[in-house]
Amino acid sequence: MRRAGPSPRPSGSTLQLAAVSASGGYGLFARLLCRKGSTMDKHCHRLFSSYPNEKPHTISTSLAGPDPPGAFSKMTTNKAPKKLRSQEWFDNPDNPGMTALYLERYLNYGLTRGELQSGKPIIGIAQTGSDISPCNRHHIELAKRVRDGIIAAGGIPFEFPVHPIQETGKRPGAALDRNLAYLGLVEVLFGYPLDGVVLTIGCDKTTPAMLMGAATVNIPAIALSVGPMLNGWHRGERTGSGTIVWKSREKLSSGEINYDQFMDIVASSAPSVGYCNTMGTATTMNSLAEALGMELPGGAAIPAPYRERGQIAYDTGKRIVDMVREDLKPSDVMTRAAFENAIVINSAIGGSTNAPIHLNAIARHLNIPLDNDDWQTIGHDVPLLVNLQPAGEYLGEDYHRAGGVPAVVAELMKAGKLPHPSAVTVNGQSIGSNCEHAENLNTDVIKTYDAPLKKKAGFINLKGNLFDSAIMKTSVISDEFRERYLSNPDDLEAFEGIAEVFDGPEDYHHRIDDPALGLNENSILIMRGTGPIGYPGAAEVVNMQPPAYLLKQGIHALPCLGDGRQSGTSGSPSILNASPEAAVNGGLALVRSGDHLRIDLNKGTANILIDDEELQKRKDDLLAAGGYKYPASQTPWQEIQRGMVGQLDEGMVLKPAVGYQRIAQTKGLPRDNH
Repeated sequence: MRRAGPSPRPSGSTLQLAAVSASGGYGLFARLLCRKGSTMDKHCHRLFSSYPNEKPHTISTSLAGPDPPGAFSKMTTNKAPKKLRSQEWFDNPDNPGMTALYLERYLNYGLTRGELQSGKPIIGIAQTGSDISPCNRHHIELAKRVRDGIIAAGGIPFEFPVHPIQETGKRPGAALDRNLAYLGLVEVLFGYPLDGVVLTIGCDKTTPAMLMGAATVNIPAIALSVGPMLNGWHRGERTGSGTIVWKSREKLSSGEINYDQFMDIVASSAPSVGYCNTMGTATTMNSLAEALGMELPGGAAIPAPYRERGQIAYDTGKRIVDMVREDLKPSDVMTRAAFENAIVINSAIGGSTNAPIHLNAIARHLNIPLDNDDWQTIGHDVPLLVNLQPAGEYLGEDYHRAGGVPAVVAELMKAGKLPHPSAVTVNGQSIGSNCEHAENLNTDVIKTYDAPLKKKAGFINLKGNLFDSAIMKTSVISDEFRERYLSNPDDLEAFEGIAEVFDGPEDYHHRIDDPALGLNENSILIMRGTGPIGYPGAAEVVNMQPPAYLLKQGIHALPCLGDGRQSGTSGSPSILNASPEAAVNGGLALVRSGDHLRIDLNKGTANILIDDEELQKRKDDLLAAGGYKYPASQTPWQEIQRGMVGQLDEGMVLKPAVGYQRIAQTKGLPRDNH
């Protein structure tokens, strides 16, 4: 596995010469010495892994001999470096007046004119950490190591703040902030003198916001994860962040624990800096950033407090400077092939149902076709390999120690199931060459392909008269749920039930324990009015627990369906992200409590069992009454987003924004400001 950071170096005069070569000296000699199949090959793998800035793609491969497939996915030539973007601000003799204006204020904290006019790349550090964003707060410390790496590689760091996103802190929902942070990042990357950027990622929505912004502007960019928290423990048992909330809430409702015990158990799941230590949306999206090729190999899973996290921050800072010199951009890395790899890897890790929303959004900002049908076609039959909560047993530290994303990729490659091993990554190498030698150090945490946790772990994309698209995560279907709803020998993988409709979470919490509802194991709970427009921002509220009296009877899950989302840390096998949502008069707006519904996972359908004439009458009546009602906006941004946001199956993007593609190349430089 090629990864950043120091590793033991081979000794001996020949390998010392090769080491000089790898670090920038005798490149042709090193490649001849270390070509695949040579006697030195196994030693050279360790050697070149020690030098993350080694650039074999500048060597004439016709002389050096054959290379592993995909090893040099980005070929470059030794040509004169092009003028840096930042020089249009800081070193433009054709416009001395503006050059002086741009320069002078950047000198007031100690930078020199010599530095800014030296031709060194100006590297942004997009800082998502703050006191109000505790999951990403450790980036404040990691940025120091990023700076060190940038300077060591010959760059100049410019750190700047990004609009904060904290999944558990923001009301009415952090998904509102994803697009707002995206817009802010686009303006900074395009409008300021930056040649490249380090994207600090972590908490759920920070990762897609950063990747969307980088995609739109398309200057060299690399992501740095803050890393997961350490494992949580309570009375000798692992407590996974988020997941333990849903499990303990059931115990609180059924009277097994009291309020103080509930709070103590939940608090135990957050023992350190970092994001959720479960396979929630944060771990999913950071893993997929690596799968897309936007992080250094192994960078997603390192826990936040580990020393390796600081080391890879340093290497990330070094690498972005080289990426600017190589002109390696997001559009070179995040290709259709990379997205197909990410879909397969998402199934293998048991990734969050929020992943399709965010990856579909990133793809749209790159003009790459990607939809929920792709997620089912490419990912449904992939087995679950990673044994992490909520689908499994372990937590983030265990995932890292077992080998993280590279070990998962290696298992997929051994089975011939990674679609595109030659897809390029930010270190200039292919994902295949990065991961082919990665070891799986714990097959209880990362299962082998032939002995998975579950044989099929991908998403099902459901359709019908309820909606055009909705996602169901098969990897979290429990044995209890499968036995109750999906094991009828006359109707396998399908069930029918009676709808109970809730208009928002307030309605649900107010009525769920009312015995008059008559809820039982044949009930299907529907949550509507919680999509991108209705809530607004698509709230994580679809994972509804049964009423307390059913919990006491041992019924821990009822089928749930909704136009909102649910936390990636939830183990509920809900049908989510229903599009179009009720707020735009989609099918869920027509459902009434007492309606009979049929869900068929074999056919991928979800329908109200009423005739078309009755369904049309309901729609006509709804429109005549002014459409589905939802709460008024409370802030200017809520109103702005509601006016231009797309549906969840489209990535919940701002519709006008997707018209702006690769703007650093297509829009030229911004106009002068004076």
